[in-house]
Amino acid sequence: MNIYKNIKPLLFKLKPESAHHLAETVLKLPAICPWAFTWYKKSHFIDDAILSQNIFGKTFANPIGLGAGFDKNATMIKGVEVLGFGFTEIGTLTPLPQEGNPKPRMFRHIQEESIQNAMGFNNDGMLAAKERLINNYPYNTPLGINIGKNKITSQEDALKDYTTLIKELAHFGDYVVINISSPNTPGLRDLQNEKFISELFSEAKKLTSKPILLKIAPDMSNEDAVSLTKMAVKKGADGIIATNTTIDYSLVSNPKDIGGISGAVLREKSFEIFEAIAKELYGKTTLISVGGINSAHEVYRRLKAGASLVQILSGLIFHGPDMIMNINKELIALLKADGYTNVTEAIGADRK
Repeated sequence: MNIYKNIKPLLFKLKPESAHHLAETVLKLPAICPWAFTWYKKSHFIDDAILSQNIFGKTFANPIGLGAGFDKNATMIKGVEVLGFGFTEIGTLTPLPQEGNPKPRMFRHIQEESIQNAMGFNNDGMLAAKERLINNYPYNTPLGINIGKNKITSQEDALKDYTTLIKELAHFGDYVVINISSPNTPGLRDLQNEKFISELFSEAKKLTSKPILLKIAPDMSNEDAVSLTKMAVKKGADGIIATNTTIDYSLVSNPKDIGGISGAVLREKSFEIFEAIAKELYGKTTLISVGGINSAHEVYRRLKAGASLVQILSGLIFHGPDMIMNINKELIALLKADGYTNVTEAIGADRK
């Protein structure tokens, strides 16, 4: 951590997107020369049975995953494993390649430890990602595939984009995530309605036996979020991820007028909507919590509220590559202090 503290000021002199590309370059290396990173993985990947659980028929060595948006194109799968994550989620992927929104489109809010992004699903497209997935298969940790529609696709044809992606990619992931909650594709959040979700899951469940999850936005009322997610589960959703980025720009002192905000300022907003959903759906489906998580205590709070897994993204930018190792070590201590012998015993403790 001290090393990262020393180099972070230099990284933060780079534009945020340039710093991301630099990180991607480094995290591609474990796939090229894995032997050079064996020592790092041994020290950073915490292998303790107390953190292990079986979900979707897969072993998750720890409950902390990398959220979608970091490894957009499946180029860093081996690198993410080295950092100590228990699972990773690639994407968001679209059927056709697209450049995303005009630059600049990513901004740091340093004092608030938050990121504002208006990337717009920039990615190489499903076929390029599919080739990389094949080259990396089988994975050492579970992998989710986050999918969305192309910007040029009309609302009327949105369903086809999602079903096309499922047909092409579902076989290569351990679960699939339906992303209709990003604020950076015009009209995308309008698809967060019962009619579209009902149609989508009805079609999707015909195409694959892999688990399909729904990711929701934090900018709806708790009542609407509960209603929507209950209906999604009824229609076949195998899990809910809450939440995506927020367009509540009042959370930071100097916001831009585009994109969604992630990071520490999203913590309570994300937890509030997760808590409402968990009160209704804990024990009925798999729940994954994301938004503002940057400590073992916050991970523990989400687990006790009903999350089987959590995801981290922006926190990694501010706390560095040792973050996951440190959280897992501290989480073990918290579990043992409360007398738990496995993380599954703590999940939903506040719901019981």
